[in-house]
Amino acid sequence: MKKNFSMKKLYYSISEVSRIAELEQYVLRYWETEFEHLRPAKNLSGNRIYTNKDIKLILYIKKLLREEKYTIEGAKKLIKNYTTKEEDQGINKQPTSSPKTLKHPTSRSNELSLFNTELMAKNDEVSRNEKLKEDLVELKLFLQNLLKDI
Repeated sequence: MKKNFSMKKLYYSISEVSRIAELEQYVLRYWETEFEHLRPAKNLSGNRIYTNKDIKLILYIKKLLREEKYTIEGAKKLIKNYTTKEEDQGINKQPTSSPKTLKHPTSRSNELSLFNTELMAKNDEVSRNEKLKEDLVELKLFLQNLLKDI
C-alpha cells in the first residue's frame, strides 16, 4: 500500500509516524533500541521528531520484518547495507560538497545545529560554521526533493 506523503514537513511527531507507518508507538520506540540507524532527534521539549528519511527507514524495517519475515538480526544486516547505499547516493547527488561535510546522521545529532542552542553555545565559531553548512546542505536537499514532488 502506497503511503500518502502529500503533506511534506521537516519533522513529524511519533503519533504522526505511527499513523503513517501503521505501527504502534511502542513498536517505534522498541525499534529505536534495536536499530542503531533509527535515532530520531528530540526537540527542546524532549519529544521525538522524525524526518522523512527516518520514516523511509521505518517503512523499510517494517517491510523486512513483517512482509519478508526477516529476524531482527537479519534486518540489521540489511539496514547497514541500505544506509551505506543511501550515503553513497547522497554524495553522488552533491558534487559541489566535499565528502567530509556529508556525515551520516548517527555520527552527530539528527537535530539541525541552528535549532540546538546547547550545541551552538559550546562549539567554537569554526565548528559552528561547519555544522551550519551541513544543515544548509540538508535543507537544500529537502527543498529540492519537495520541489520534485510538486
